Amino acid sequence: MAHANDSDAAILASTGNDSDVAAQPYYQQIAPTTSPHSQHKSHPSRDNCDRRRPAEEDHSRLKKMPSALVGKTVSPFLKEHIPGIYAPVGKDFQDESSHMAPSSVSKEGNTRFCYRHRPDSKCRRTADETKMGMIQRDLNSLSAADQEAITHVWSLFSAAPAKHRELMLQGIITQCCFPQLSTVSREVQEQLKIDFLTALPTELSYKILCHLDTVSLCKAAQVSRRWQNLADDDVVWHRMCEQHIDRKCTKCGWGLPLLEKKKLKAWSRHQHTAHGKESESAQTSNDVNGSNKRTMEDDDTPSKRPRLDGTGQSSPCLEKERKFRPWKDVYRDRFKVGFNWKTGRCTIKTFKGHSNGVTCLQFDQNILATGSYDTTIKIWNIETGEELRTLRGHTGAVRTLQFDDNKLISGSFDKTIKIWNWQTGECLSTLQCHTEGVLSVHFDKGTLASGSIDKTVKIFCFDTKQTFYLRGHTDWVNHVRLDTASRTVFSASDDLSVKLWDLDTKQCVKTYLGHVGQVQQVLLMPPDFEPDEVPSQDESDTASVRSGRSVTPTPSTQVDRSVFGSGFTSDPSRPLPPRYMLTGGLDNTVRLWDIATGRCIRSMFGHVEGIWGLVGDTLRVVTGANDSMTKIWEPRSGKCERSFTGHAGPVQCVGLSDSRMASGSEDGEVRLYSFEGEATEERGTPS
Repeated sequence: MAHANDSDAAILASTGNDSDVAAQPYYQQIAPTTSPHSQHKSHPSRDNCDRRRPAEEDHSRLKKMPSALVGKTVSPFLKEHIPGIYAPVGKDFQDESSHMAPSSVSKEGNTRFCYRHRPDSKCRRTADETKMGMIQRDLNSLSAADQEAITHVWSLFSAAPAKHRELMLQGIITQCCFPQLSTVSREVQEQLKIDFLTALPTELSYKILCHLDTVSLCKAAQVSRRWQNLADDDVVWHRMCEQHIDRKCTKCGWGLPLLEKKKLKAWSRHQHTAHGKESESAQTSNDVNGSNKRTMEDDDTPSKRPRLDGTGQSSPCLEKERKFRPWKDVYRDRFKVGFNWKTGRCTIKTFKGHSNGVTCLQFDQNILATGSYDTTIKIWNIETGEELRTLRGHTGAVRTLQFDDNKLISGSFDKTIKIWNWQTGECLSTLQCHTEGVLSVHFDKGTLASGSIDKTVKIFCFDTKQTFYLRGHTDWVNHVRLDTASRTVFSASDDLSVKLWDLDTKQCVKTYLGHVGQVQQVLLMPPDFEPDEVPSQDESDTASVRSGRSVTPTPSTQVDRSVFGSGFTSDPSRPLPPRYMLTGGLDNTVRLWDIATGRCIRSMFGHVEGIWGLVGDTLRVVTGANDSMTKIWEPRSGKCERSFTGHAGPVQCVGLSDSRMASGSEDGEVRLYSFEGEATEERGTPS
């Protein structure tokens, strides 16, 4: 290191005898100017500050180092350190003059480099042409002696090992004035920027990108081709779809509609078919880009590259079926629909044909079914608006409908339930089940439940050929909802209550009280639903009269099975009922309930008259009321997002899918709102 100090002194010293170089103290070279006259004459600046050498010693250039001194100081230092710095990868280099043992010399020359300066590093940036051009111009403006002196300094620093470099930098920085320190700060900040996604393994890059939101991910794809390939990969967007499709993201609160049923079935079928082959094949990290494609049937977009499953063999039938879309395209389509829901951008179709008010509706894919006080059921083509056929057979108002594949189940004031083939218009079966009009039906997995004006709930088990009544309500049973997993049924009644029934014991296990008007609808929330917050309990909202438990909510993992009766305590493996449900009534409110505790968690206000229709999913809830309005609610927070008008009478029924909403009214019309496509007109009134 003594050689380096001598060379620095030689560069900064004045010309003359070599012995004068050692005699002149180094600190005098940088001593501050203390002359009162000089301080008064000029103020400190970039070119004139207190830390400059005295003016009489500033000859505006560095003095030329004698060639003999260069040979004594610079050359040995460079000869010692340059071979290790510039050794190519893997070269077994050993300096003859080195005192190191042969075994101590690394065969991997580049192992001493940091990850940024390795010659084979992926993230090693190319030279900044503009910056290097500016340095070259400034260097050319100096004299040959100054150029040689500056080059010697650069060479010494470039060849120095890491510890030497740190020592040199510390010494230089301590001599810098504020403008120079500002320059150092600016240059360091720029040089510290590296392409970390290029430096990291691909798997870690995916992991990082999976933490970004949609906007940030799209911006990342615009940085470079490498970033675009990573940010657009299916690994990242498949994770994004998992977070947002058919659920509310816990981080951003954004949710997207579920995939269309037809495409979802195709995807599931393909996954089941190809699962065996994929489990036997091992894919490298380079194959990840094609490993998470989803199937696409009857889609207008062009097909993408085929899946790389590593086997190279597949049946012609399966190969023909395999059409893929990137998950980013899937997310983009769902995002457009979700954005349209949020902003109210939709198209509206009106279906007219009934001679009296519409009381119920169901729609599935491209088919809409409506029931009316005029005793008929009409089948419509949603795309064209054409009435396909009219189903006749009921002698009273049709009060409830439900699709089941190619069958349609209807309940009427004529005390019957009919099962139709809606494609042909044929009535397949008629069930004489109640002594009064049928108000509600629900069919799920071989079990049919119906609610009636006769105050009873009737259960049909088609698999066991068993039927039975559930009695306990003291007024009309307006709505029934089965939960086949837990083998329970919920019923809402004009007696202001909602009851939970055990289908095994045929007993009412819980009663929910809180509405001050007739309860018209029950909606069971999905398992992943969780309200945002639980406000303070209103004393008027009481717990279940049968449970006798505290109104404090119980976490789902700590639910006491005994609150649901002996049928659940005797069978620990039996699934519990859903955690939450929504109810709507003629007291103008929608209420959120904790099913286990019987507590009313929240009341949702907005309608000025009674609520007749209530449908929903994880992302949104839709209500129709006697005030002729249809409202969209955010179920987790309970806030009304948008209100729609247009009907000339009370809204008796509503329907909902991932991209559509429908409302039927006593004015005889059905309005269908479609949030797909490029709708530009904003509908409804935001709340």
